[in-house]
Amino acid sequence: MSVSSDGMVPKDLVDLGRIVGAYGIKGWVRVRPYASESSTLLDVTDWWLRPPATVSGIHKISSVRRVAVTGSRVQGDAIVARFEDVPDRTLAESLKGWTVWVSRTDFAPLDSDEYYWVDLVGCRLYGDDDQQKLIGQVTSVTDNGAHGVLHVARAVEGADGELEFQNDSKGRPVEVLVPFVSAHVHTVDLENKRLFSNWPVDD
Repeated sequence: MSVSSDGMVPKDLVDLGRIVGAYGIKGWVRVRPYASESSTLLDVTDWWLRPPATVSGIHKISSVRRVAVTGSRVQGDAIVARFEDVPDRTLAESLKGWTVWVSRTDFAPLDSDEYYWVDLVGCRLYGDDDQQKLIGQVTSVTDNGAHGVLHVARAVEGADGELEFQNDSKGRPVEVLVPFVSAHVHTVDLENKRLFSNWPVDD
């Protein structure tokens, strides 16, 4: 395994899954994808691998490795893949726990009404339709089996436009779950990182 030819690690890497073990005896690994974007793993032949966090919880940038994917396919609820420089099960097993990253620029283009979930994170969500009241900021997106669900941290906009996040009586962030379906989230403005919905806003 090696870093890119110019020694640089892309700044737009997106975490798409984790290697959970070896598959077979010829160097294949089994990857557990995180979300619907996992299909990207099948389309991209340049993956970046990052080892489990160190004791201090800090990753060294030099530990990130680029691997050339020579084959990949869906296997049950996982993806199995083979890397150019991993010829046997022993080396494949040594990658257990490493996370799999792909450069955002390598993602395939989507139709105009399709969105990668990673692009929704960080967007501000507004509700109550015409009143366009701020609900909060999307922190993650999960899949409930039927559609995506936006996890939105409740917030208000300060005088300077910065967000002030809200906590409950125990100091925990207040979260709102909003189905990411057109019946509720009808307008997506990724350029300005804004989503508009008819979701009720509780004052």
